[in-house]
Amino acid sequence: MTEKKLRIAVLFGGRSGEHEVSLMSARSVLAALDPEKYEVTQVGITLDGEWLHGANTLDAFTSGKFNELNRVILPGDPSHSNVYELRNTQHAAHSAQDTLTLHLLPQIDVFFPVLHGPFGEDGTLQGLLEMADVAYVGAGVAGSSVGMDKGIFKDVMRANNIPIVESVLVLRGNIENDMDGVIEKVEKMGAYPFFAKPANLGSSVGISKCNSRSDLSEGLMEAARYDRRIVIEKGVGNVREVEVSVLGNEDPETSVCGEVLPSREFYSYESKYIDGTSGLIIPSQLPNEVTEKIREYAVRAYKAIDCAGMARADFFVESDTHKIYLNELNTLPGFTSISMYPKLWQASGLSYPKLVDRLIELALARKAQRDRTEHRRTA
Repeated sequence: MTEKKLRIAVLFGGRSGEHEVSLMSARSVLAALDPEKYEVTQVGITLDGEWLHGANTLDAFTSGKFNELNRVILPGDPSHSNVYELRNTQHAAHSAQDTLTLHLLPQIDVFFPVLHGPFGEDGTLQGLLEMADVAYVGAGVAGSSVGMDKGIFKDVMRANNIPIVESVLVLRGNIENDMDGVIEKVEKMGAYPFFAKPANLGSSVGISKCNSRSDLSEGLMEAARYDRRIVIEKGVGNVREVEVSVLGNEDPETSVCGEVLPSREFYSYESKYIDGTSGLIIPSQLPNEVTEKIREYAVRAYKAIDCAGMARADFFVESDTHKIYLNELNTLPGFTSISMYPKLWQASGLSYPKLVDRLIELALARKAQRDRTEHRRTA
């Protein structure tokens, strides 16, 4: 008897500065989904937030030609927890009047978000999926939102005694109304350089390395384009950038560690996704006791924010002392062909297609756990 295929909806694009990265990640995920196991529905989200579906949705998003795509809706209603397509229906030949009709798409078993940044990785989409009561890949609302917001994440790490780089948080309004005061606050952390970052963005979008006051002023303005909360970190000299992939729900596992060799001043958006020039050392050449400590911190951080499914933990390690700093936890890491998250699992013995299978299994297991939770008071 033929086993029923799981229906997977891959969500990509999104209202984010990481829209293009999401399209690249989605192409790799779609290529890895075994057609013998899965029926795949592609749903693209435009920069304006429209959900679209049709034949070759990803190709349409890549080319920017949306004419043949229809809008889709996922109601936040568990009694209608499926995707509906809005189609134009013309009343009669030569009629200029069209009517939008709702068409129910085949029931989705698992939603697979391949969205990076705001409105995809920050808990907002996860909230919609929770309200619709569907299974989905990745962390829940709390894990996603805390993992996304660098300011809150750092506070949670401090509370859990996980070492992080010294930083301050400022608001866009502070920058616009009192730039000199913000710069003075930052300079109290010590000497330049500093790194200015939007609190809620990834893929190195909006990040600037600031070697002087003028650099810092420009970097703050650049970061404020992308968020109202800006994190400024003290630069740590002579460090190695080390990453580790985490996979699982209640009992997460870690991959081998990998080291990034940036081709630019830091691991920028361009070196990650445009020119692919940064070097990678997998596994990293650090002593075993250092990599084991990094893996321990990664699991502790993962559990501290109630992460699920996956995350990539990024660390700085001082070259001379091997002192470790956790930089961030990415709850929906890049999934492109050159991304570290799948590369690290590949080096640990888990192929890209098997990794995708495992993430879908974890999504179903997480949904089964949610189904055990009672939401009504019983006598």
